[in-house]
Amino acid sequence: MTRIGILGASGRMGRAIAALLQASVEARLAGTVGRGEDPEPLAAGSDVLIDFTGPDAIRIHLDAAVANRTPIVIGTTGLEPAHHQAIDLAARKIPVLQSANMSLGVNLLAFLVREAARRLDDEWDIEILEMHHRHKVDAPSGTALLLGEAAAQGRGIALDGASDRGRDGLTGPREPGRVGFASLRGGSVAGDHMVVFAGDSERIELGHRAESREVFARGALQAAIWLHQQPHGRYDMTDLLGLKLESGAAAG
Repeated sequence: MTRIGILGASGRMGRAIAALLQASVEARLAGTVGRGEDPEPLAAGSDVLIDFTGPDAIRIHLDAAVANRTPIVIGTTGLEPAHHQAIDLAARKIPVLQSANMSLGVNLLAFLVREAARRLDDEWDIEILEMHHRHKVDAPSGTALLLGEAAAQGRGIALDGASDRGRDGLTGPREPGRVGFASLRGGSVAGDHMVVFAGDSERIELGHRAESREVFARGALQAAIWLHQQPHGRYDMTDLLGLKLESGAAAG
């Protein structure tokens, strides 16, 4: 049975994962720590760590995981390039699975988006719409960026140089080949994402709706159990599904 330690246990995701562990026959709760607490003892007593805290804690948690050779699942969003560099360094010594979204459905969606973008040329405009609860602090969401990366991979372009966000005023006509993002916030929405491929006189819409946080918690738990058996390296949810995206996940 896999012993799982939760970093950020007082948060929404931490509580959801802890609740699932109570009924799990494959894993048990090794312990928890809150933000600002020392993660070292928990890392020493766990087979796998799950981190849903904040970007400011990533390095401390990675250091504790590496020091104790403990695999770590990172679901924290809002990560910057420097955080991904730290993850890359840790993955040279331990297994690390990082994803902007732990839902199996969302990661399958990313695969479908990449495949659609690969087969449709620039005459098909790509727009990504996401909605989350009023408390979410980053926009576009990490999942929207993951889907944008999948679309960019399919097109063979870099997302950083081809994304449009926050249109306002007289923006002029839409440029071919761009990936547009729109972010909505309100209520208690767990997470809605839609990718639109808009062509002349026809439209393809690929989407996913999370009806509760349990889908993310369940995916994180599956990821932790799977990661426990892997060698050191950097992984994402497409590795678990056997649907590896070609150039890695988006920065959450």
